[in-house]
Amino acid sequence: MTPNPTITEQQLLDCLKTVQDPEIGRSLVDLDMVKQVQLDADNAVRLQIELPTPAYPRRERITQAIEQALKQQWPDLRSTVEFSWSVRGKDSGGAIGLRVKNVIAVGSGKGGVGKSTIAASLAYGLSLFGAKVGLMDADVYGPSIPHLLGVNEQPKVAEERGPDGQVVRRIAPIEVDGLKVISIGFMVPADEPVIVRGPILHRTITQFLQETRWGELDYLIIDLPPGTGDVSLTLSQLLGLAGAVVVCTPQQVALLDAVKAINMYRKVKIPMLGVVENMSGDIFGRGGAHQKADDMGVPFLGEVPIDAQLRINGDAGKIKDNFAEGTASRAALLHVCEQVAIQIARQLLETPRMPTLELL
Repeated sequence: MTPNPTITEQQLLDCLKTVQDPEIGRSLVDLDMVKQVQLDADNAVRLQIELPTPAYPRRERITQAIEQALKQQWPDLRSTVEFSWSVRGKDSGGAIGLRVKNVIAVGSGKGGVGKSTIAASLAYGLSLFGAKVGLMDADVYGPSIPHLLGVNEQPKVAEERGPDGQVVRRIAPIEVDGLKVISIGFMVPADEPVIVRGPILHRTITQFLQETRWGELDYLIIDLPPGTGDVSLTLSQLLGLAGAVVVCTPQQVALLDAVKAINMYRKVKIPMLGVVENMSGDIFGRGGAHQKADDMGVPFLGEVPIDAQLRINGDAGKIKDNFAEGTASRAALLHVCEQVAIQIARQLLETPRMPTLELL
């Protein structure tokens, strides 16, 4: 079929430049999201839009905005919008040899706020959207990721030759439901305390990052110890993190510690992706974390309501069941995943790439 002679490729491109991405707030063309434009006869155009993450929220808004812009200029033009995705990233681990596009730290100002549950849920949710995800348990003193995932096997360690010919030790992460997972909890009995000083802690975290066979990942989620201790400083020195997520509950005593965590990330130059309010509602109240995030100029990533089934699934090592259809927590958890992913995209797309539009 020959292209419609009444519409030129440049006219179509100029029209698409007026369409803004509803999440980033900039032109789809400037953001290099318009990947293909195919003009056909009979007033038809086919567009391919590449999203910066598979967890892009409510992508139908892009379709509606494109259709509206095209109809205003060419009322009889029929359009079809197709979506693909490619995770954009900071290549967070490039300096230490990691092939990970985005490393996300999940922390809290205090313990007992459900930080590990949110970290594991973030990993599961992004994986469900289609991303390649790893989960690293850096809470060395109180590793709970193995229990939440229902895994107690030991990872295997093998020697292999690196690019320079030197023999290096590599840890094969445990694979759970498509996630690559590593934790000190895989290596010590569940009832044994982990007693280490700062230098050993730093070395342990470094080994987990550099000596684990992560492969290529879109996102690596790191579950941090509670508080503002050594691990966050170690990560800030090793990696150019995509950012940090702070988890807290709505009551004031938890918010005070969350503020300290936010300020700590700012001091060590780790970007703040935002705050999650966990256990929202009932005895803990609701909205405190949202208000505090607004007060500090930090994105609010969503609230996860207090839910007995979420706790039951975690205790049973079946945290993935919180994402089953019809569960009370599914929508809230997926929303948090979407918001984390889009916050990373916003930061990366402040300086858009050169367009690579393909006109057919």
